[in-house]
Amino acid sequence: MLRPVILSDLKNYSLKLFRADLFSGLTVGVVAIPMAMAFAIACSTGEHIVKPQVGLITAIVAGIIIALSGGSRTQVSGPTGAFIVIISGVIAAHGFTGLVTATFLAGIILILMAIFKMGAFLKYIPYPVIVGFTTAIAIIIFSTQIKDIFGLEIPGGLPANFIEKCQCYAKNFGSVNFYALGLSLLTIAVIFAMRRWAPKLPAMLIGMLASTAIYLLLITLTGNDKLVLTIEQAFGELPRTLPLPSLPSIPWEALSDLFMPAFTIAILCAIESLLSASVADGMTGDRHKPNAELLGQGIGNVACAFFGGLPATGAIARTATNIRAGGKTPISAIIHALTIMIIMLLFAPYAGKIPLAALAGVLVVVCWNMSEIRTFTAMFKGPRSDAFVMLITFGATILSDLVVAVGIGIVLSAFLFIRRMSEISDISALKIGDTDENIELADTDPTVNYKLDHSIEVFELHGPFFFGAVDSFKDTILSVFNHRVRVVILRMRDVPALDATGLNALQGFHQQCARKHIQLIISGIQDQPLNVLEKSGFADKMGRTNICRTFKVAAEYATLCVNQSRADDPLMTRQG
Repeated sequence: MLRPVILSDLKNYSLKLFRADLFSGLTVGVVAIPMAMAFAIACSTGEHIVKPQVGLITAIVAGIIIALSGGSRTQVSGPTGAFIVIISGVIAAHGFTGLVTATFLAGIILILMAIFKMGAFLKYIPYPVIVGFTTAIAIIIFSTQIKDIFGLEIPGGLPANFIEKCQCYAKNFGSVNFYALGLSLLTIAVIFAMRRWAPKLPAMLIGMLASTAIYLLLITLTGNDKLVLTIEQAFGELPRTLPLPSLPSIPWEALSDLFMPAFTIAILCAIESLLSASVADGMTGDRHKPNAELLGQGIGNVACAFFGGLPATGAIARTATNIRAGGKTPISAIIHALTIMIIMLLFAPYAGKIPLAALAGVLVVVCWNMSEIRTFTAMFKGPRSDAFVMLITFGATILSDLVVAVGIGIVLSAFLFIRRMSEISDISALKIGDTDENIELADTDPTVNYKLDHSIEVFELHGPFFFGAVDSFKDTILSVFNHRVRVVILRMRDVPALDATGLNALQGFHQQCARKHIQLIISGIQDQPLNVLEKSGFADKMGRTNICRTFKVAAEYATLCVNQSRADDPLMTRQG
């Protein structure tokens, strides 16, 4: 389960596969460069600056390590927009050292999740929760880019809180730089134009380069190199070498405070990577190994911490690009990382001339893709409860944080699921003291009808008998004790599952029946509920003869019991 897929792929690797991986890797590598730098810059908050090379280093390290140790053939990993909100919050509270420590801890948590085989459980996060927090993250990321889009001058940097950020923009909006706005709009226009008319070319890179070329032309015409802020002016010259790995400097005094952010990073990494791997499976027809993928993500994030990088996860956009470009094996993700590294080493000095407004334009497109506006609005056409969960998750993500938002969304979804299950789980009385009523034996022979004695009551349970359905059972079953009843038959042929609360309700009803000298018989029980009765010892307590596989046997046995009771009780015979 934890074996990397690359080991099996290398056994039958061929030159044909390498050519496909080489082309796709080069394509994704070029596409990833502007996004990696933009994601890193977007994580800056207040006086804490994250340099663009940190994003490139993360893409290189995570791209290689996760491809070597992960469980998906075509997944490409690196920094993603979903982490920007968490990263900026951790940096604001604990500095970049705190972020590196949180990334290291998140990697350890992911490795433990893989060892304990939790990969299969993460797919049960409800879809409205995913849509709600994904759309909210897109809006939050967009809010971080307004400063660079409009070239605003904000003393002291941006606050981390969304509401405070909006107030800060409103206060400083008079400092709009129309050169920056024009370059941002140009970048966005070029990207969408390339996607429409030349979809095979790296649209984001071309958009960024186009804006940079226009900016350099403006400098030549005006003689002013301060028209807009560039990477070099904001962060200094990009390095032409990779940093050496080193042990993270763990702030032990803040370790307890960093555990929750680390857990948040780990959960988000697990969700996004497995979601990306599932998308890849849908495009290729392949099947990823969820626990191996979690292990790879864990090892990759630990490695990123050693190189001073950002948290990394599977990137849906880059993975899809890899597949469309013909990627077949994890070798393509490795080539993508090597492409980024070579370009970084050769062209780092030139990257400093890129305007921040151009990178902001790239992120605007990323936010648009993440927001899934059509999916968000389509949720309102479905069940209202799902739309409610999505909106609550959306609002909580913007106003609070991802852990709280996802937690609230999952809890609300659980309550709604319980309500829906309780609505389809009910109990009905098939016969209450009416000797003329016939009961069709749908679980035996539908052509045979039975007339049961007036002292035999029959109830049928439908749906899972769990804690959400117990109240309905108790309310209906009380009618038993208002009649002269000797035997109760519970038909459980439509009960696929029984939980501890349902079992407790059955045990309580059995005790009440015993006190009233009423015999309880269960018919048509399925395997799972029967297994619960046997393991709990309740099957032996109520008597194995009182558990009948079919209603026919139960009806015959109930009639025999009534006749026996009348033979033993002369008063009952006279009344009957």
